Amino acid sequence: MKGPLFYSKILLFGEYGIIKDSKGLSIPYNFYKGALKCDGNNSEIAKKSNENLSAFAQHLFNLQNNKRSLAIFDIEAMLADINDGMYFDSSIPQGYGVGSSGALVASIYDKYAQNKITVLENLTREKLLQLKEVFAQMESFFHGKSSGLDPLYSYLSLPILINSKDNIEPTGIPNQKKEGKGAVFLLDSGIIGETAPMVNIFMENMKQEGFRNMLKEQFVKHTDACVEDFLKGNMKSLFGNVKQLSKVVLNHFKPMIPEQFHQLWKQGIETNDYYLKLCGSGGGGYILGFTQDYEKAQRVLKDYKLEVVYNF
Repeated sequence: MKGPLFYSKILLFGEYGIIKDSKGLSIPYNFYKGALKCDGNNSEIAKKSNENLSAFAQHLFNLQNNKRSLAIFDIEAMLADINDGMYFDSSIPQGYGVGSSGALVASIYDKYAQNKITVLENLTREKLLQLKEVFAQMESFFHGKSSGLDPLYSYLSLPILINSKDNIEPTGIPNQKKEGKGAVFLLDSGIIGETAPMVNIFMENMKQEGFRNMLKEQFVKHTDACVEDFLKGNMKSLFGNVKQLSKVVLNHFKPMIPEQFHQLWKQGIETNDYYLKLCGSGGGGYILGFTQDYEKAQRVLKDYKLEVVYNF
């Protein structure tokens, strides 16, 4: 048995902001992927994954048993596969903000959900929101609380525009210019990020009126502008707004940026060689970079591992 592949995602814009109804834009990132497998693999990683799946199956069974489940799963089939050694074979790094648990949730829904909503049907807003709710309930097993967006991105493997909490839609993005000088890239911090503590810090900050005002008047404003600019291919304006966003994050989201990257972040804003922003909840994992001259950014950031996500 080998299930279909589910890919990682990158939330280009919208981290934290989408909690407060900013726009967001997610794109599939096919460099990393995962699939359910049952091929007799006895490695430690496969065994650990198998144990995790067993606990997850129990979680889904309990939801179903208590009549709280938003989707009905063939738990018997899932348990039989788990007993046969099924595991999730994934190259998606955990704690890096590219949706590792999201791909796992999407693969379980795809294989075991009954009357599932498929990617092939007409995806109305209602269906997308229904999927998001199901995925939020499933993924809460891993994070305590989930928006359901990561599994949704992975399941659909399409660029998704988040207009607000209750308004999400598949979208088209401008074609990449393979020979373009500009790029969006990932910078590997070398640190595993934990989502829950970062979200807790954010929620604590949200209790302060000054932070809430900053979020609305600066963070959400620049995030929304970045999404609009990117979708319209308005690159000059995009880089102006990304720079502003990078400044706001450095000033107000310092705990989410690993300390050793504060100076690098500042340097990008001062030199305009690149701008950095959070990828996911921060605290480690990947940092997203935007540059109008990737070769120059590569030279300046030669001590770091970079991966291009999108060429302008």
